[in-house]
Amino acid sequence: MSAETSKFLSYVLRHAPESIGLDLDGEGWTDIDTLVRKANAAGQAIDQEMLLRTVRESEKKRFTLSEDGTRIRAAQGHSIKVNLGHAPSQPPAQLFHGTATRFLDAILAEGLRPGSRQHVHLSADQETATQVGARYGKPVVLSVNANRMVEGGHTFFQAENGVWLTDHVPAIFLTIIETPAVGGNRQ
Repeated sequence: MSAETSKFLSYVLRHAPESIGLDLDGEGWTDIDTLVRKANAAGQAIDQEMLLRTVRESEKKRFTLSEDGTRIRAAQGHSIKVNLGHAPSQPPAQLFHGTATRFLDAILAEGLRPGSRQHVHLSADQETATQVGARYGKPVVLSVNANRMVEGGHTFFQAENGVWLTDHVPAIFLTIIETPAVGGNRQ
């Protein structure tokens, strides 16, 4: 049930709070009790304990709880407009982005764009980027020269779960990295 609950929370807190009649504040927060009540009214059987367990056990740390433990929000990945309040941060010299090979031509022409999300998501390590790319097909990992981007005036933010965020990565800052087979299975 935890994976199903995580998917539901991601959908509601990142993309469609209105699907259950939920309102998020300008920073993406909502009251946990209200979320549980509206989820149940919409036919999604969750309780506070299940929600908190999902947040705690999430390997990807997709959700953030308020300091007082009464509110929740998605850490990043929103397609709806929210201000997560992240201060600009100095990224590592190199970041990574995982994608599927079928998207490579467009990325090399246009760079990385957020698509339906607010930001481009980048990883601090190649392994995570490979896993992300594998979700969409045969993976390829791109290296992002974050140092040169910062020197060029680009801004980076780091979400609570460690994901690096930026508005756009122009193609000039990208390099293709050879990607090993994921799980020993060549696609």
